[in-house]
Amino acid sequence: MQDLNFPKYAFRIKNSENSLSIFDIVRKKFVLLQPEEWVRQHTLHFLIHTKQYPLSLVNVEKQLVVNQLKKRYDIVVFNALGQVEILVECKSPTTKITQEVFDQIARYNYQLKAQYLMVTNGMAHYFCKMDHVNEKYTFLKEFPDFRR
Repeated sequence: MQDLNFPKYAFRIKNSENSLSIFDIVRKKFVLLQPEEWVRQHTLHFLIHTKQYPLSLVNVEKQLVVNQLKKRYDIVVFNALGQVEILVECKSPTTKITQEVFDQIARYNYQLKAQYLMVTNGMAHYFCKMDHVNEKYTFLKEFPDFRR
């Protein structure tokens, strides 16, 4: 897999039946290593190890319903009250981050009401703070660390 624009992390990778799997520290199981999964795993390690968000507050690939359609978010981080604090959308490294990607995460966030958004393809990262009252977001230079 290609190097991404994240710090270096130690991953558990195994090769079985001619396919690679990577250990997901949130789901606590090996998952098929696809390009988007490579980005998702880096993002999880970034949030947990670099930004110090507790593993117990992180959730991966759960279903939500948007306009009566079943969708799956990539990563959410909850706050201590169980509300969604962060919503993350991961794309493969070859996928360009376009307005369409921001529209996708905005549709998901209409339902989830996260305070922060992160969009990444592993090479480029975009961080936003939401203003739900005015229905807009402000880009941040850096993603906030976990506040204890």
